[in-house]
Amino acid sequence: MVRYRRNLLPGGTFFFTVTLANRQSSALITHIDLLREAFRQTRSRKPFVIDAIVILPDHLHAIWTLPAGDADFPGRWKAIKAAFSRSMAVNGGGERALWQHRYWEHTIRDEADFERCANYIHFNPVKHGLVSSPGARPHSSLHHFVRAGLLPPDWGGHSNLDAAGFGERED
Repeated sequence: MVRYRRNLLPGGTFFFTVTLANRQSSALITHIDLLREAFRQTRSRKPFVIDAIVILPDHLHAIWTLPAGDADFPGRWKAIKAAFSRSMAVNGGGERALWQHRYWEHTIRDEADFERCANYIHFNPVKHGLVSSPGARPHSSLHHFVRAGLLPPDWGGHSNLDAAGFGERED
């Protein structure tokens, strides 16, 4: 059997998809404050930059950049998952096997790859039918991108974007 190896690139930028074990759960949104605290705790001990993120009920997508010389994103995800799971148990949310064991990661190769992944992140709530436009999703870094002038307020609307296949391979 082939053993999966992660690309542990020090100081790298990575796209992640992290999913709950129960795909019917809404724990990430229902307990968004606990999730935010898990991120805060982890970042205080092991810093990293969250370049883009969206939180959906049962999974999240994020782009992180690690500090120069540091490649330990697995340790950071382990810490975030553990802190959130502990908080859920303490606060009565108590699902024992809350997270899927693995997560998906992709090393960002260049600016075009970053843009494609950030667009995928910001459009994902529309893809899943949670909102009709990306700006309607409250738990998304899209709002930061708009405030910073990187994207227009109506980004992802039907008038300025062809939503088909956002970030998906067209084979």
